[in-house]
Amino acid sequence: MVAMGFFDLRSVAGRFRFFAVLEALSWLGLLTGMAFKYLPDPGNEIGVKIFGPVHGAVFILFLLTALLASRELDWNWKTTVLALLSSIPPFFTVVFEVWAVRTGKLVAPAATDSTDAVAAAGATS
Repeated sequence: MVAMGFFDLRSVAGRFRFFAVLEALSWLGLLTGMAFKYLPDPGNEIGVKIFGPVHGAVFILFLLTALLASRELDWNWKTTVLALLSSIPPFFTVVFEVWAVRTGKLVAPAATDSTDAVAAAGATS
């Protein structure tokens, strides 16, 4: 069972995961719509008319979320480019998300807060 924190939309990593999976699902819808457009009865374009704009919107949201994650999670340029490129082939956003979790790319960098440093210095004195 998926933990509730996996898609925690309050965190950058949670939003990135959410849009990575949503982008893959929109690909699935678009590919299904394209299959129905060409396979059973050529010219049945309803699936493409529905999932085309949905996929386009989710694609843009994923790109924006990837750029935000890059900035907030201190990704280097290679990781950022890989995240952006993962949106092009079908389902690669999920592959990138799994890789990012395994390599610790979706973990926020340790924030050094000046009040914590002062408190730690006072505790050791």
